Amino acid sequence: MIQERGSRVVIIGAGLVGATFAYALMINGVVSEIVMIDVNTERLEGEIMDLNHGISFVRPVLVRAGTYEDCKDADIIVICAGANQKPGETRLDLLNKNTEIFRGIINQINAVGTNALLLIATNPVDIMTYVTYKLSGFDHKRVIGSGTVLDSARFRYLLSDHCKVDPSNVHAYIIGEHGDSEVPVWSLANIAGLRFTEYCPVCGKQCGPLPKEKIFEEVKNSAYSIIKGKGATYYAIGLALVQIVESILRDEYSVLTVSTLLCDEYGLNDVCLSLPSIVTRRGVEKKINLTLTYEELAGLRHSAEVLQGYIKQLKI
Repeated sequence: MIQERGSRVVIIGAGLVGATFAYALMINGVVSEIVMIDVNTERLEGEIMDLNHGISFVRPVLVRAGTYEDCKDADIIVICAGANQKPGETRLDLLNKNTEIFRGIINQINAVGTNALLLIATNPVDIMTYVTYKLSGFDHKRVIGSGTVLDSARFRYLLSDHCKVDPSNVHAYIIGEHGDSEVPVWSLANIAGLRFTEYCPVCGKQCGPLPKEKIFEEVKNSAYSIIKGKGATYYAIGLALVQIVESILRDEYSVLTVSTLLCDEYGLNDVCLSLPSIVTRRGVEKKINLTLTYEELAGLRHSAEVLQGYIKQLKI
């Protein structure tokens, strides 16, 4: 199931996330055309020039500035535009500013018409995914947020670092909101098929009980720590977006914790949040209902309630 040649990805927003994603996507070599759109034309021209100066080091790819007309024949439109998250500001604080920005973006996409999938990276990503779904009128399967793909990667990294195991052999998910109410699925986390209740007693490190609370707090607060240190997060989310895009274009049927509209999963509706989902060229093909503990299910429902509380304040 290999992607056809000639695939086009349009990136709206040439800020730190958009530009880093474009750079990672160019290196990856999965697309033949990367089109970038930004209202700051001077910055956009600089990013395009810088990327094109590295073209000879990667597989053939066209990287250029574009307009919303380019969305018409795109395979995927990735929205990275929005207000910057400031130190001390939560993702949900960005809601009102970014909703208005998205209103203008979606109106211009709809004006040209497209069969592309919409991939949202802008925070607060779950709410912005819902906003995009409502404003675009697209089938909910074609509107995808980056969700907790990065959070789950952070979770696996920290577990692998603690246990001194390759992260690719650690299987663990963060579900719910990409933010403060996210939920770690400890009950199903495992190394090579062994859940941590089975793995820890035989690992030989004798480090005592797994410091679950410490690890999860570090996962949850990673973005705040990075923003405090360097002003923004962009490397890891850029790579996470590449994984999502590659999974879609190559029709890999990958299981990713992307954010998408819930349709009675766990009795939840009319909210976008993250669950392990099978992702294909058609979008989110299926969401996988995990067997959660009572506490994990309660956490997921709380996460949905938090997001729905903000959604009710939107005028869309």
